[in-house]
Amino acid sequence: MIPDKGKPVVLVTGGGSGIGLATALRLAGDHEVAICGRRGAALDAVARRADGIYPFVADVGDPVAAAKLVGDVVARFGRLDGLVLNAGIVITKPFAQTSIYDWNQQLAINLTGPFVLAQTALPHLLERKGAIVSVSSVGAVQTGPGLAAYSASKAGLTLMTQAIAYEHARHGLRANIVAPGWIRTEMGDEEMATMNIAEDLEGAYAKVSEDVPQRRAGSADEAAEAIAWLLSPAASFVNGAVLPVDGGSLIANVGMTFFDKIVET
Repeated sequence: MIPDKGKPVVLVTGGGSGIGLATALRLAGDHEVAICGRRGAALDAVARRADGIYPFVADVGDPVAAAKLVGDVVARFGRLDGLVLNAGIVITKPFAQTSIYDWNQQLAINLTGPFVLAQTALPHLLERKGAIVSVSSVGAVQTGPGLAAYSASKAGLTLMTQAIAYEHARHGLRANIVAPGWIRTEMGDEEMATMNIAEDLEGAYAKVSEDVPQRRAGSADEAAEAIAWLLSPAASFVNGAVLPVDGGSLIANVGMTFFDKIVET
């Protein structure tokens, strides 16, 4: 199908599953959506679910591939209005057991890739007075066991995005951050399985959400709604913001959870 050159064009990384997939479906119709990832079959399956979604196979952890991706998208559509920096990985290991390979892998995909993508996309986004949304994590603010590299990479992504906002808000560019908590995605499911804290996924998500004020994990669609809003004109005066999508996790004082359970009883 020939792209509609009148529609805004958004590039969503990690678009083959989870939050990226949900974001692509949420934006399709009003936007031309370029999705990227390393699994061509998964991207093709997403593209078949709605008109206006176009797959691009790329490993954003490779700086050369990341820069080429932006060029390929602009060559195809003639413009770029939005960039969703969603692709990410987590390798959960205690700090003392984290290898330099584990460290570099998470920084390459979670931070260096977004840096290259944002920098390469910047002239095109400035031309359109567009928007960037980075998908960080509550783990960028409050960390946990085995998350040293992941939290460092996501904290870097948050501050990098705010630096972009600071430097280029005056030029009409907006750059904001969504910080998801526990969201039910393929990556979340894998973490649940790795932790082996319950007999099934339902039990595992219930367990990790016991101290979340909303007492549940979120959905990829809920995260996608926040991303779509930050990309939209409705958020025209929102810049450099961190929007938690976490059921209230970041407002919870872990030292008070004991009293929370007393109140419930």
